[in-house]
Amino acid sequence: MSESDVAGMRQALGEARNAQLLCPPNPAVGCVLVLPDGVRIAAHTRAVGQAHAEAAALEIAREMGRSPEGATAYVTLEPCSHHGRTPPCADALVAARVARVVVAVADPNPLVAGRGIERLRAAGIQVDVGLLADEARELNLGFFSRMVRRRPWVRMKIAASLDGRTALDDGTSQWITSPEARADGHQWRARAGALLTGIGTVLEDDPRLDVREVETPRQPLRVVVDSRLQTPASARILQPPGDVLVYAASEETARAGPLRATGAEVACLPNPHGKVDLLAMLNDLAARGVNELHVEAGHKLNGSFVREDLVDEYLVYLAPRLLGRGRDMLDFGPLVALRDAPQLEFLEIERIGPDLRIRARPPGRDRF
Repeated sequence: MSESDVAGMRQALGEARNAQLLCPPNPAVGCVLVLPDGVRIAAHTRAVGQAHAEAAALEIAREMGRSPEGATAYVTLEPCSHHGRTPPCADALVAARVARVVVAVADPNPLVAGRGIERLRAAGIQVDVGLLADEARELNLGFFSRMVRRRPWVRMKIAASLDGRTALDDGTSQWITSPEARADGHQWRARAGALLTGIGTVLEDDPRLDVREVETPRQPLRVVVDSRLQTPASARILQPPGDVLVYAASEETARAGPLRATGAEVACLPNPHGKVDLLAMLNDLAARGVNELHVEAGHKLNGSFVREDLVDEYLVYLAPRLLGRGRDMLDFGPLVALRDAPQLEFLEIERIGPDLRIRARPPGRDRF
């Protein structure tokens, strides 16, 4: 493909990034229409129930009084071919008589899965697939995870000192990292479909677990793993804004009632050990439309996620200070041998204010 094709798709990817906070559970998609005279019209997926990227771009063209006939459309994800909350985008492109569609990556949704591309080609439209596919897939990795694995992409966020302590021995943790790191963490919160913590953190820190350090068009679902339903009805996490879901291992009406009275939903997913079944919980969250699950929990629940190999990505902020004795990042093991240690690959290491932000994944975790 040509340099102009690459430029068109890069612009479309930029549009898709602009939709990441807005459109969950839909994938973030960007579309750029290049009209025959070279005029470019760019758009991205809007909020749930509103126009997808392709329909939004065509709408802008109509508002400009411009015909899209003969245009080339650069789309970061295969145009949908089914009726959902909105009509099929493939049909809209066919009706608009575009000449060519360049698709970064096919849609993993079983309701689409190549059918959009087939529909375009059947209408005589040239379709090219695969330009900047890795970047497009990475941008919607949570959506791909939900469609293919039937569970969200699990990102675990940890803020710690350079010697790996998340709190002092007495639990004091505010604040180890800088305001810049906290704002950056809220940016990652904002893109998630759900934010999760455990009952230990609720009882010790009484967090709100919402997005407030950055502007956001929506509040993610807040999730508490609380096997014995110990969350007090006065907990700040139960207060607006946003919805709350509490997972328990046993549904004791006397304890669930006060939580439900606050507007929270209580779901029971026990495992044989009397704890919440974490894998069943991920499956349930996927069924609820959660693409990315952002975990901010204590060392015990973090350790449980690691022990069950459920963490897809680590988002670790390290402050340039030493705490000595204190709370660890994770509690799992002990390991019998070093070869048993979970292996990770660094994706990036960036300076955020005075702190370091490290992103890491288990090798090959994104290959599904």
